[in-house]
Formats: sequence, structure tokens, C-alpha cells
Amino acid sequence: VIGGYEHPKVRLPGSGGSQEIAAWANRCYIMTPHQKRRFPEKVEFMTSAGFIRGKGDREKAGLRGGGMLAVVTDIGIMEPDETGEMILTSLHPGKTVDEAKANTGWDLKTASRVGTTESVTANELRILRDELDPTGIYLKGSG
Repeated sequence: VIGGYEHPKVRLPGSGGSQEIAAWANRCYIMTPHQKRRFPEKVEFMTSAGFIRGKGDREKAGLRGGGMLAVVTDIGIMEPDETGEMILTSLHPGKTVDEAKANTGWDLKTASRVGTTESVTANELRILRDELDPTGIYLKGSG
């Protein structure tokens, strides 16, 4: 839903199973471009439950899965802190904290030590391209 739930501007066809995955999977990782529109300060409707409003809310809602462990973007990696807020923990080579903050809709906090994401090995890249995504649905344009 885009806009208020009762009177949305746009009603999309569904979550494509993302709610079930986010609710029940033991581990959940999100991959998305790091754009301000994808990381707004506030949302009007939540399709998939991360930590809802903070740690402990998943359990109160009866969700058994472990929740989101990390969000991997084209800039870096964000992980939930002890409250459930996403913080920047790693930057991909050539990316900066300022770039991550400029593309985030809230005041993005950083880990006390922001690491550098390790490059994938040739074998990991082969597995990604040949075994996990042979048709290029997720890795299109990744070289």
C-alpha cells in the first residue's frame, strides 16, 4: 500500500510471500539498492515485520522466526542494534559513510567501527552466477 491503508494512493498486488518469510524464517537477509525512497524515516504501512517498533515486538506478536539479520545494499551492510534499529556496520570498497547517510531517510547511525566488506572469491561468484541465479534475475548487470 502506498498512502494510508484505508484510502491508499496505490494498492499493490501483494507481498509476494515476504511477510511469511520475514515472520517465520530463522534468518532473513534483505538485498536492495541503497536509496532514500527505500529507506524512509517513517512508513505508512508495514508489509513484512522486521522488529516492528523495536526488539521484543516480534515475540509479543507471536512471530517465531529470528527476524532480519542484515540489509545488504550497493553501498554497504546494515544490521540491527540492540534496540532493533538498523545501523551501518560495513561499507563496500569505494563507498563512504556520507554516501550511506545521504541515501537514508533517517539519521543513520554507524557501528563504533564500520568495517569494509570483503570481496567475493571467484568460487563464491561462480556459485552465485551459475548455481543460485543462472538466469540473472537478481544479479543482472553485476558483471
